[in-house]
Amino acid sequence: MKKILSMFALVTALGLGFTANTFAEDAVPSVDAAPVAEMPEAAPAAVEAVPAEIAAAVAEVAPTVDKGDTTWMMISTILVVLMIPGLALFYGGLVRSKNMLSVLMQVFVVFSLISVLWAIYGYSLAFGSGSGPIIGDLGKLFLKGVTPDSLADTFTANVKIPEMIFIAFQCTFAGLTAALIVGSFAERMKFSAVLIFSAIWFTISYIPIAHMVWGAGGYLLGQGALDFAGGTVVHINAAVAGLVGAYMVGKRIGYGKEALTPHNLTLTMLGAALLWVGWFGFNAGSNLEATGGAGLALVNTLFATAAAVLAWSLGEAFTKGKASMLGAASGAVAGLVAITPACGSVGPMGAIAVGFAGGFLCLWGVTGLKKMLGADDSLDVFGVHGIGGIAGALLTGVFTAPSLGGTGKDDFSIATQVMIQGEGVLITIFWSGIAAFIAYKIADMIVGLRVTEEAEREGLDTTSHGERAYNL
Repeated sequence: MKKILSMFALVTALGLGFTANTFAEDAVPSVDAAPVAEMPEAAPAAVEAVPAEIAAAVAEVAPTVDKGDTTWMMISTILVVLMIPGLALFYGGLVRSKNMLSVLMQVFVVFSLISVLWAIYGYSLAFGSGSGPIIGDLGKLFLKGVTPDSLADTFTANVKIPEMIFIAFQCTFAGLTAALIVGSFAERMKFSAVLIFSAIWFTISYIPIAHMVWGAGGYLLGQGALDFAGGTVVHINAAVAGLVGAYMVGKRIGYGKEALTPHNLTLTMLGAALLWVGWFGFNAGSNLEATGGAGLALVNTLFATAAAVLAWSLGEAFTKGKASMLGAASGAVAGLVAITPACGSVGPMGAIAVGFAGGFLCLWGVTGLKKMLGADDSLDVFGVHGIGGIAGALLTGVFTAPSLGGTGKDDFSIATQVMIQGEGVLITIFWSGIAAFIAYKIADMIVGLRVTEEAEREGLDTTSHGERAYNL
């Protein structure tokens, strides 16, 4: 509009100059000859004004920061942080009372450790200026060059959010992923070994997978893999590391011979509810903007989780004769995991289908598959996060199809996309498995992985932290 007005002003100026010249010649030709001769010099000045207006128009489409998007991303980051007490309570209620504080401590401190490492080098290697297929570079080591005015991309051209907020949002993902692994070796691993393992695994597994899936130039991103909020990066990645840990640390004393039952399912239910709330930030926040895309991810997270609760409860009712509270809470987490990679690209009916599938498959994962694997995965991290993540990643390739209500393009090929999704799943499984083995081995060589038999029998709350959850 400004450009049009400028051109109009130019034409008007030239027209007025021409008219003034004519009138002057008619009235006093000899006296006004000099001023009239100077009039054409005004035209270049008017012409020179056009580039300035064009520059102003260009400035209007320069990158902008929307306050609504910024606010939404801050809220989403806080919601994901809420998942830390949610996860701690979910896990804490599932272990025996003598080990509850040890699990809370591991979740809380691992998240804190990874947050610091994320600021020092994690963000740079995952999302820094580097554009390699596997990992970034150290151009933003110690957050070099990041200021309150620096910006990060969203999914819309020229729409940005403050880079500080993007760093914090992605930090919560990294910390939560490492904390998820705790459930696999709960009740028997040394606290110092947990921290050493977490730091190494984060460096050689989480960061490369995150870059490959989400980072500029990442291999899986370039292949077209769809992982909106972390089905591969977070859940499969953590689950495989947990399963490897369950094998390497060994089974708990009495596993398979005595009941190792949860001590407080009320806490587990509360934890699952907090996870559900926090997951809205996890999934809808991954849209990076407060738009309809965030709304789609939010509603899909709601419906898929509800469907998975029903599926798990129905499955238990048919197989065991009763639906349990533990099953309903586990079903909620299974649905949340399954919809995570698909939440931004499937329709609501597709989300319900993904949720139902995730609920049934994860129920099998913690029963039939767990027996087949023979590992003491204490809190069923692989059965829920591994199976749910795999199912969700593959089903993303199905229900993203526009014919099934998804957001895929008209030429979307289900078979092709499922193959791409499968490649991402396999790469994550093998990469995380090898990285976890290395990390556990290093921790074992430095401090040893497992507590003594005496300490395990007494409970890690007192032997590792000198505290008791309940002073009875």
